[in-house]
Amino acid sequence: MRSYDNEPFVVNREVHAVVVPAGTELTLQPGTSGYITQALGGSFTVYIEGNLYRISGEDADAIGKEQVAPPQLPPNATEEDVLKLAWEQLRTCYDPEIPINIVELGLVYDCSVQANEDGTRCIDVKLTLTAPGCGMGEILVDDVRDKIERIPTVSEARVELTFDPPWNPSMMSEAARLQTGMY
Repeated sequence: MRSYDNEPFVVNREVHAVVVPAGTELTLQPGTSGYITQALGGSFTVYIEGNLYRISGEDADAIGKEQVAPPQLPPNATEEDVLKLAWEQLRTCYDPEIPINIVELGLVYDCSVQANEDGTRCIDVKLTLTAPGCGMGEILVDDVRDKIERIPTVSEARVELTFDPPWNPSMMSEAARLQTGMY
């Protein structure tokens, strides 16, 4: 995790962004200036004229930062190797309002890998949100899907959003509870 302590930036090309916490999408125009408030899991949360926006790591160059490198697997990777990398990728997914990854928050209920006959793999992820009405829900699901599908040999990530059982703070890791003061 890197805190940018409100580092200033200027958008240098059109860039896709998501309004936090509403989840609506828009395009930021070149010349727009603001401050980077956090960079977690390859995404940036930025503050512009009183609003927070999330910018994907693939678009980091639009705000003068380095793009995120894709995940790598060893040659002849097993399903176990793929599952391990899938969990690593899930740990790069953050709710832009909470600086703790979704695994530590206890939002991921299940992750499994299935081998396909053609040598590719499908990964199923079941996750929830801290609150059912969160506007970032679909954005978070898309982020999980995108990061899992970047894993070499993965042909499809099927991400199911569920509210059964409902999330509660006891599902957080001990480290996450300590970090948020919910211990």
